[in-house]
Amino acid sequence: VAWHKGNSGSKTHPVGQKSPNAWGLYDMSGNVYEWTADWYGRYSSGNTTNPEGASSGTFRVLRGGGWSFAAAFARVAFRSSGRPVFRSDDLGFRLARTIP
Repeated sequence: VAWHKGNSGSKTHPVGQKSPNAWGLYDMSGNVYEWTADWYGRYSSGNTTNPEGASSGTFRVLRGGGWSFAAAFARVAFRSSGRPVFRSDDLGFRLARTIP
């Protein structure tokens, strides 16, 4: 389900070239890190569904791993961080829309 350092050929691939995840969504892991609008910070302790990070900060959250990293990082639960001015060939973003 994911492009990573071991199988990507060191490049980004078009969406939908790998199998979808268990929910039928493509490219949620690997290929390019997902640049999010969330600020990077510690989560509160304990089990939480859809936890919220920091309300402000210096770094944004990057999720899902990219083609230049090992397969172990190609998972939705993996979080990294980057300054808002950070740029990389394996960094992208996801357009999302609420269906009326």
